[in-house]
Amino acid sequence: MDAVELGLFAGRIGAVCDEMGAVLRRAAFSPNIRDRLDFSCAVFDAEGELAAQAAHIPVHLGSMAYAMRDLVGRMGWAPGDQVVVNDPFLGGTHLPDVTLIAPVFAEGRLVAFVASRAHHANIGADAPGSMPLSRTLEEEGVILPPAHLWRGREREAAPWEAIVAATGGGPEVEGDFAAQASANRAGMARLEALVAELGVEGLARSLAALQDYGERMSRASLADLPAGQYAFTDYLDDDGAGQVDLPVRVALDITAEGVAVDFAGTAGQTPGNVNCPLAVAAAAVFYAFRCLMPAGTPACAGAFRPIRLTAPEGCLVNARRPAAVAAGNVETSSRVVDAVLGALAQAIPGRIPAASQGTMNNVAMGGVGKEAGSGWHYYETVGGGMGAGRDGGGLSGIHSHMTNTLNTPVEALEMAYPLRVAAYRLRGGSGGAGARRGGDGLERSYELLAPARITLLTERRRHAPWGLAGGADGAPGENRLNDTPLPGKTTFTAKAGDRLTIATPGGGGWGRPAGINEEP
Repeated sequence: MDAVELGLFAGRIGAVCDEMGAVLRRAAFSPNIRDRLDFSCAVFDAEGELAAQAAHIPVHLGSMAYAMRDLVGRMGWAPGDQVVVNDPFLGGTHLPDVTLIAPVFAEGRLVAFVASRAHHANIGADAPGSMPLSRTLEEEGVILPPAHLWRGREREAAPWEAIVAATGGGPEVEGDFAAQASANRAGMARLEALVAELGVEGLARSLAALQDYGERMSRASLADLPAGQYAFTDYLDDDGAGQVDLPVRVALDITAEGVAVDFAGTAGQTPGNVNCPLAVAAAAVFYAFRCLMPAGTPACAGAFRPIRLTAPEGCLVNARRPAAVAAGNVETSSRVVDAVLGALAQAIPGRIPAASQGTMNNVAMGGVGKEAGSGWHYYETVGGGMGAGRDGGGLSGIHSHMTNTLNTPVEALEMAYPLRVAAYRLRGGSGGAGARRGGDGLERSYELLAPARITLLTERRRHAPWGLAGGADGAPGENRLNDTPLPGKTTFTAKAGDRLTIATPGGGGWGRPAGINEEP
C-alpha cells in the first residue's frame, strides 16, 4: 500500500471504533456508561491482534491488546456469535469491566473481531457498586470465563442467567448489555462493508500493512531514546488490608532492538485488592510508551512489538489467582505509569512531565437494607491535577493517564440516585509549585439523601505526586465523612444527611521556581 492508501485505511478502520463507541454511549442505560463514558471499543484482526481502537480508556484497550490473541484462540466462532468475559486472569481487567467480543465473517471466512468493554456498576459483589474492599476475586462479583452469550444472534441461557442471578437483572443491566451487543453489531456491519470493497485478501493485506507501519513508527520513536538502563521505584500507599508502602519498581533496558521492561523488585501480591494481572500492567506500560510516539502512529499491536515485558509471577503486577484485583486495575495501573515515566525521566528529562494525581479516586455506594434508595448502585472516579512539564503547567480537575472518563454530571447523578452534590470545585493550591505549576485537584462533596453503604479505593493519600527538575510535589488527597478524616481505602455505612468529601491530589510541579537557587 502506498502512504495515501494506508492513511485512508487507518482512518476508516479507526472510524469503525468511533462509531461503535457512539452507539454504545447512546444506547446504554446506566449513568456510568452513558454519562461518564466508562467504556472502550476496538477492532482486532483474525488472529486477535489489535488493529484499531477509539480514543477511549487506556487500561481497557491495552489489556485487550495484550490478552486478546490467546482469548480468541480458546473459542469456536460462527457468524452472529458474541462471547462475554470478565475474568481478569483470562483476558479481563477487573470484574466490573465486562467485554463482549464478536467475530466478523466474509465469504465464509473469519476476517476480524470487534470488541466492546464497559464498566458495569453492579456485577454482583456484596458491596454496592461492585468495588469492595475485597481479599479474594470471588468477593468482587460474578466471574465470567469466556463463554458465548449469543450464538447466531440467539442469547444463551446459562451465562445470562448467571449475570441475572448475581445482579438481579432489571432494565439497567439488560439495557447496558444490549448496548454493548449493538455496538459490536454496528462494528461488524461497517467491517463487512469494508470487506465488500477491499475483498477478504485486500483486508488482510491492509491490516498487515497497518501493523508493520505501526511497528516502524514505534521503532523510529524509540530510536530517539538514549540506550542504557534506567530504574525507578514508586509506592502504593497501602492495600486496604494492613500492608503499607508497597514498592512498584520498573527497570528499563533500552537498546537498538527495543525496550525491555522488568518489574523485578516490585512487592509481592498482597491480601488486599491492589493486585493486578500482567495484562493490566502491560496496558500501563504500552500507554506510557505510546505517549512518546507521534500522533499519527496507528493504535495497533504492531506499535508495541518492540516493547518486551517481564514480571515475577506472584508479584503485585503479575498476581496469581484467586488474588483480589478490584483496585489493581484502577490504582496499581496508575502507579505503573508513574514508575515507567519516572524511569523515562532519567533518559529524556525534558520530555517527561511530573507525576499526575496517580489515582482514580474510586467512589462506590448504594442502598442498604429496605431503606429508601436500596437497590441502587453508584460508581465513579474523580479527576485531579495533572503533572506539569517543561513546556507548560498541568491541567486542573481532569482525569489523566489510565482513565479517560468523565466525572458524572451533577444533573445526571442527582436524577438517578438519592444523592445531592453539595460542593464541586477546584482544590486551589493543591498543584505543586515550580517554574511550571502542577494542576489542581478537585473537591467533590456528596450529601446522602438516604442511608448508603460506601466503599472508597483511593491512592496518593500518603505518597504525594512527585515533582520534577526541582518542582514541588502535588498535595496528597484527602477523604472525609462530615469532618472526620477517612483512610484511603475503607468501607462503611453512612446515614441520610451525612456528607462525603473527596479532595483529590494535585499534580507535581516542574522546574525550580524563579528566585530559588540550587543549594551548594
